[in-house]
Amino acid sequence: MKKTLEEHAERFSELAPEYDDETSPEYRACVDLVVSYADPGSEEVVLDLGTGTGALALPLADDADRVVGRDISAGMLDEARRKATERDRSNVAFGEGRFRDPNYDGPVDIVVSNFAMHHLNDAEKREAIDAIAALDPRRFVLGDVMLFEEVHPESGVYDPEVDDPAQAGILADALTDAGFVLTAVDRVSAAVGVIAAERR
Repeated sequence: MKKTLEEHAERFSELAPEYDDETSPEYRACVDLVVSYADPGSEEVVLDLGTGTGALALPLADDADRVVGRDISAGMLDEARRKATERDRSNVAFGEGRFRDPNYDGPVDIVVSNFAMHHLNDAEKREAIDAIAALDPRRFVLGDVMLFEEVHPESGVYDPEVDDPAQAGILADALTDAGFVLTAVDRVSAAVGVIAAERR
């Protein structure tokens, strides 16, 4: 990880009030794809890791029984809670948590994440995917900065000071090694994509 968890949390807390206005078209495309692939049933619980301002959690709450959002940034969680209150979403709960320690011990049917895992290095990503697999969800959907071809940091697609994107193939291998079967790999751009997977 390029920065400590505390540094990431502080950075995103500062960005939180304007975060939704600053997101890229690729980010928004991933949100739509992740929500579509997650497709929760009315009795299912969704765990959203790196929930941010609730971009995934809030639309998923329309169909799921319950959505649990976890993030390391207090500022982002405050924004997510504010939006949930505005939209009268009582079946969403937000709290502190991280990929390798989500701070949640209830049932999980579906795990989702968007534009968060790329802050971990490749070994940490594998640990995170193993921790997700240990929750025994039937489905995991990841939207993120992931490399489908060589992309130089100078291109501005990602910031090497804070981002550590993996090759899409490395993420796919980590998922299959953890007991998932890939059901979709969508390339949004050369450096952004969505991977959906089901438990074997």
